[in-house]
Amino acid sequence: MKIDHVHFYVEDAKVWRDWFVHHLGFEAVADSISSFHTCTEVVKSGLVCFLLSSPLLPISPVAEFLHQHPPGVADVAFIVEDVEAAIALAEAHDAEVIQPIQEHQEGDISLKWGKISAWGGLTHTLIERHSLRGEELESTRLEEINKQVLLSPPSLNTPSSSITAIDHIVLNVAAGDLERAVAWYEKILNFQPQQVFKIKTDRSALHSRVMVSRNGNVQMPINEPASSNSQIQEFLDVNRGPGIQHIALRTPNLISAIAQFRADGLSLLSVPNSYYSRLKQRQGLPLSHQEIEAIAQQEILVDWQEDAPVELENAAPLLLQIFTQPIFEQPTFFFEFIERRFQAQGFGEGNFRALFEAIESEQIKRGTLS
Repeated sequence: MKIDHVHFYVEDAKVWRDWFVHHLGFEAVADSISSFHTCTEVVKSGLVCFLLSSPLLPISPVAEFLHQHPPGVADVAFIVEDVEAAIALAEAHDAEVIQPIQEHQEGDISLKWGKISAWGGLTHTLIERHSLRGEELESTRLEEINKQVLLSPPSLNTPSSSITAIDHIVLNVAAGDLERAVAWYEKILNFQPQQVFKIKTDRSALHSRVMVSRNGNVQMPINEPASSNSQIQEFLDVNRGPGIQHIALRTPNLISAIAQFRADGLSLLSVPNSYYSRLKQRQGLPLSHQEIEAIAQQEILVDWQEDAPVELENAAPLLLQIFTQPIFEQPTFFFEFIERRFQAQGFGEGNFRALFEAIESEQIKRGTLS
């Protein structure tokens, strides 16, 4: 399994196409896809493919979504080996199939897909792509076919791309629903539960479980609020139900990428200077003074394995991360940018308190946290 694409429902697809191009360096796919009631734009960067749909008529499913929720992620599409088996498994566990399996074939290329309902307004499209001759699919050929069904495969051919892949996608669910959501992804999509986080600051708290696909390609942390004023509860209130809180995008050089994003006008979450004072006092920081200064200038968070073996001092697993402000008008969805050096794992656990205090300072500004 792997992530094929993420589908956003927005008020103006062309405006958001331009936003991704100008602020994050995505490439717009030349030929957009439209029906008589919906306009869809496609943007790509590395292996990341986003569909952006807006309504042309009130009968558009996008209009219905936007009537119930603010703009955000409506569908996360996964590539699966056997879509018929995946849909059958979903049905066996009483998942709602909202689009039965459809099939398109041209020459020796076969494409099958179906869609199931998940949490709140979120759905998952399950896609099977293969060559009938068992050969690797040629992406340019597939793009011509897939434009007909809004399933355009990503490639690594985006020029000068600083974003290369989706690292993880985070789902927020209501208080008391975390274990139900974990069980749903375990039974329906065969994910495995991994890490457990219980995060508490002086003002709020949340619980989180990390779900991972069997092959390890898909990471999906699931959060629930553990206090009434948690940032997760604020999301649920504003989003009017559960949904995707943020997507982490992988980049090979976070410092230069963020410098460019800032120059292009992207709004990012502020980190207090005290974070970097404490950072310099931690033992075994595997960064040069020059890099630390550059990281502080860009307000990037740093996490690493402090007890790394001596032989790994200059190659200790290191994680760099930073978060945008909410990208839409409402304080719901945001992006994370992440760089993993020397196969760093995890999600920046050493930064959780600093991160949530930074988010809480934004909640205080909005008046949703005292």
